[in-house]
Amino acid sequence: MTVSKRAVDAEALCPHRLVLEHVTSRWGVLVLVALLERPHRFSELRRRLGRDGGREVSEKMLAQTLRTLERDGVVHRDARPVIPPRVDYSLTGLGREAAEQVRALAGWTRDRMDEVERARRAYDERHRTDDEARGT
Repeated sequence: MTVSKRAVDAEALCPHRLVLEHVTSRWGVLVLVALLERPHRFSELRRRLGRDGGREVSEKMLAQTLRTLERDGVVHRDARPVIPPRVDYSLTGLGREAAEQVRALAGWTRDRMDEVERARRAYDERHRTDDEARGT
């Protein structure tokens, strides 16, 4: 895989932000949490993410996410020369550490969703009232 000049420039300017984007992306989070349990083959990981994410991930997006996480050193790709070919994905030590952090954040969002929904309703109500007062 060739890395684009834009990606190289972004890495040079703010490398930690780019890694943060990778591990906290929609599919990155779900990949890390799934691989925290055990290694997965590509197709079973894709099915798992469809169940957990509420929407099926495309093969292209999953492949891109896995390549990015592998490049960052958090995912290990184990391609075995058998027929049919077998490729397993697992976490590296660095990946396990990142996945634990991401899982904690995902758990926090699940545990605090009621409070978030109340805050959203209150915000929407305040802004609807403000909009009505302005006549917009």
